[in-house]
Amino acid sequence: MRWKTIRKTCQILVGLGGAGLTVASLGQTGSPQAGPSPAIDAAALVRRAVANHFAQQAAHQPQSFALHRRDERHNVVREIMETPQGDVAMLVAVNGAPLSATGRQAEIDRLNNLAENPDLQAHRQKREQEDQARVDSLMHLLPDAFIYHYDATVACNMSTMPNVQVPGAAAAVAPAPAVVSQCYHLKFSPNPHFDPPNIEAKVLKGMAGEVWIEKSDERLLRLSAQLIDDVDFGWGIVGRLDRGGTVYLEQTEVRDKDWELTRMKLSFTGKALLVKPINIRLSEEMANFAQMPANTDYKKAIEMLEAGPAGK
Repeated sequence: MRWKTIRKTCQILVGLGGAGLTVASLGQTGSPQAGPSPAIDAAALVRRAVANHFAQQAAHQPQSFALHRRDERHNVVREIMETPQGDVAMLVAVNGAPLSATGRQAEIDRLNNLAENPDLQAHRQKREQEDQARVDSLMHLLPDAFIYHYDATVACNMSTMPNVQVPGAAAAVAPAPAVVSQCYHLKFSPNPHFDPPNIEAKVLKGMAGEVWIEKSDERLLRLSAQLIDDVDFGWGIVGRLDRGGTVYLEQTEVRDKDWELTRMKLSFTGKALLVKPINIRLSEEMANFAQMPANTDYKKAIEMLEAGPAGK
């Protein structure tokens, strides 16, 4: 699905964080701790954070969650369910309102067709796996693609979960205040000695910004990055992104030791195939994470989606 391709692409573009936002605009970083700065090997810290990311990914169990996506043309909410046969999704709201009866029936018909044609789901899963392989490849490059500089250890609010309302579900409980933790604040710039192994990795050559790594778990909390040069890219299509593009990604600890991407903002211009204009203004929030029941295949997940919140 295109929404997942974009989400995974951006998750790797910055490893996890955001761009184009200043520290002040984030409103979630505090003053450096008093006293002398500890000796921090920034590159080694990033390498450990990336390793921790992959350790959790290896132990990941399928989950369900809600996705609220807004761009220049759409404002939609989807329910997503991960299964061993790939993800399935159902559109549940447009512009803040539940789907009409006709719109909901169209979604049910689409999902029923998917359930009746396993080859379609297998093809979708293959695309997901290819996207994930690209993401993982780039993620492994993060420690070497940039030069990192330790700035300070700061108080950083562990962000609360976004409020994504699903029609028919119980009203979301007001989020608890963000937990104040400690973060390593690093700044990064392109490593002039980094040789991108493929066109997809070339985007890393043009990116600079800041990253916050939560101290106790050494997990990427957020990152603010900006394209400081025009860059070529290739994610199934060849093109160029213009200097000045920004990305903001943020993770939240949704359960003990379980960190998930929960906020993303993109702002890019460029050209696809060096001809067709690219103009991306995109915001996504992910919430309502819950572990899927054991042994739930994609057909059962489709039944659960069609039953709605009351039927789960």
